[in-house]
Amino acid sequence: MRPIIPDYLIEVLKDVESDTSGAPAGYIPELAAADPERLGVAFATIEGEVYGAGDIDTEFTIQSISKPFVYAMALSDRGFDSVLARVGVEPSGEAFNQISLERDTGRPLNPMINAGAITVHSLVGTADLEPSARVARVIGGLSAFASRPLATDETVRASEMAHAHRNLAMAHMLRSHGILTEDAHAVVDGYTRQCSVLVTTRDLAIMAATLANRGTNPLSGEQVVPEPVVRQVLSVMFSCGMYDAAGDWATQVGIPAKSGVAGGLIGALPGQIGIAAFSPRLDRHGNSVRGVSLFERFSSDMGMHLMDIPTIARAVVRSSHTIGSGPHALQILELQGGIGFAGAESVLRAMDASFLENRLALDLTRVHSIDDVARRMLLEATSRLTLDGHDIYLVDPESVIPDPGDGGRLTEVDTVHQAMNPPYATAQHGSQRRREGLGQ
Repeated sequence: MRPIIPDYLIEVLKDVESDTSGAPAGYIPELAAADPERLGVAFATIEGEVYGAGDIDTEFTIQSISKPFVYAMALSDRGFDSVLARVGVEPSGEAFNQISLERDTGRPLNPMINAGAITVHSLVGTADLEPSARVARVIGGLSAFASRPLATDETVRASEMAHAHRNLAMAHMLRSHGILTEDAHAVVDGYTRQCSVLVTTRDLAIMAATLANRGTNPLSGEQVVPEPVVRQVLSVMFSCGMYDAAGDWATQVGIPAKSGVAGGLIGALPGQIGIAAFSPRLDRHGNSVRGVSLFERFSSDMGMHLMDIPTIARAVVRSSHTIGSGPHALQILELQGGIGFAGAESVLRAMDASFLENRLALDLTRVHSIDDVARRMLLEATSRLTLDGHDIYLVDPESVIPDPGDGGRLTEVDTVHQAMNPPYATAQHGSQRRREGLGQ
């Protein structure tokens, strides 16, 4: 069966690629020279499946998307009390490069703005760590999140450092308040190296999926950071990750997210999926124009708003077994619970034609709800399988999936027993199901 999710991603890329508003970051020469037509998107599930479309293997610098991951490292290395004593968690409502400090303490308001991120960089590793060793710890940690070795783009680093006057001013101000206890120039240089690490959209999706998977990398199986750290990081991403657009993002998209001025954008939906997009043209907030549009589309199409989706308590595929043998064998996928995008994706993998008998029954008897995007995914998959020569039966006694119309053939029955007797099922319960695109 031809994969469905990449087809959907291709579709949404086509829908946003005509938007040429915005421009690459102009205050850093190397970023200003980026190809504005680059566009890519990737999904990574907590089971380690990666789907993508467009320029997902094009390298670019991680920039501010490094902030939540390095924050996670600092919390892991120094503990919550030490980090929170230096960096707050309150939304600033200001741009990423504003000098947002508490009046009485000099603490940066949160770790997603530059003042907070510079401070967080200084808190990675032990207190006596040399600057070069701290950078090595940061790059090693980012590599663990991505499940491959990452490296710094020295040309971008040099370009950024030559124009780091504002960050240097922040660092000296932090030093004057006692928030930074090390040489300000060395900390900013390390922070700049952190932001200049090269990644791809595929990498970022896996890194986001590691956060969505309670800190365990879905590819390597490594517990990169502890679970309590992930909860803290995702909470701050949700409230502060999109700077002065954070309120609009939280209400309209509702996915913990972080952007970078090279055009990257990530989102991590706890227990479900990591998402990454890349397009260098930025809006006035410093967020990728087409990246934001993609996330708005995903949230709308897939019901991904954090306030809309309940925690998945059990696996959607309750069991997979075969009754009978030979050409009359029937493979049964027994599903359960409420099915959203992540659950439907796991069902699609179980339905892959390479694992199927000639006949398949999807048993929805224990399913209490299925959202719109999951319904479309399953119906599209059954339609494609019938075109591949498989007989598909939908055991749906409560009509959890309402009849969408005419089109590709799908036989609806009330019991698995009826699916075992195809002539009876076809004569008594046949229904036409429309083949429709996931994003329609």
